Amino acid sequence: MSLEHAPDHIKLAVDLIELLESHDIEPSVAVDALAIVLKDFQEKLEKIDQN
Repeated sequence: MSLEHAPDHIKLAVDLIELLESHDIEPSVAVDALAIVLKDFQEKLEKIDQN
């Protein structure tokens, strides 16, 4: 399946998975780090929505 026509969020998700896997990041470490990233970006979205 080609990602050429996939939505940007799918392309980014695949890139992030490949990045984490290529650096042999333990799944538990990746999940903990991604939880922090998710919280950060959710806060950024909230600030944008408030404007």
